[in-house]
Amino acid sequence: MSIETQDTLTLIARERRLAVSEREWQHRLRGYGYAIRDTAEGRMVTSLVRGAALFCLPAHFVA
Repeated sequence: MSIETQDTLTLIARERRLAVSEREWQHRLRGYGYAIRDTAEGRMVTSLVRGAALFCLPAHFVA
C-alpha cells in the first residue's frame, strides 16, 4: 500500500470517527475532495477532482 493511500485511509478513518452518520461522513469527505461510491467490486474511494476511483475501501470501513 502506498503512502498516499495510507494517508488517505487515515483521513477517512478520522472523519468517520468524527461523523455521527454515514451521510455526514460522506459530506465531510467531499470537503477534502473524496467520495465513496458503491460499485460491483465494493465500496471505492474516488477523487472528485480527477473523477477516478483510487482504491477499494477495506472491509473494516464497510461494516
